[in-house]
Amino acid sequence: MALERAQLAANKKLALKLVWIIAGALLFAFALVPLYDVICTVTGLNGKTNTSAASAAKAVVDLKREVTVQFVSSVMPGLGWNFYPKQSSVVVHPGQVTTVMFEAKNTTNVEVAGQAIPSVTPGKASAHLKKIECFCFVRQTLKPGEVRALPLRFFVSADLPKDVQEMTLSYSFFPASQ
Repeated sequence: MALERAQLAANKKLALKLVWIIAGALLFAFALVPLYDVICTVTGLNGKTNTSAASAAKAVVDLKREVTVQFVSSVMPGLGWNFYPKQSSVVVHPGQVTTVMFEAKNTTNVEVAGQAIPSVTPGKASAHLKKIECFCFVRQTLKPGEVRALPLRFFVSADLPKDVQEMTLSYSFFPASQ
């Protein structure tokens, strides 16, 4: 009888420990997303770019340097669009405002909304690519068969590290609810 009580007490203690471990794991999982965002912001990892318009008013053009900016595009499954840059790359001087065009076409017979998500590589260059006007700032909705020109106005800040002479700006279009 005493042995059964001891076993029951040990089982309850083990069950309580397991509940605490599960609760801790769930809290840790929920904390990972904001923690990851903070780490990416502090270190400049993951190629995240600004999601609001930058101002070129204080941009100083550095005519002694040239940076090649390459453009890559992709469309996630289920969107039903063709999306591509009109130019595969441009050579710019840091501080020089540049406009490039992308094009999107809805290949379906229904109205479809999409959201472009930008990414820059190398990661240390992402904080230095300043978008003034970008189709990625708002959701895009295209009617059946509609073709839309999507402008991007940007500049590369003059404080871009000297060892970065080439960067890639990639846009992925994801389906978005209307």
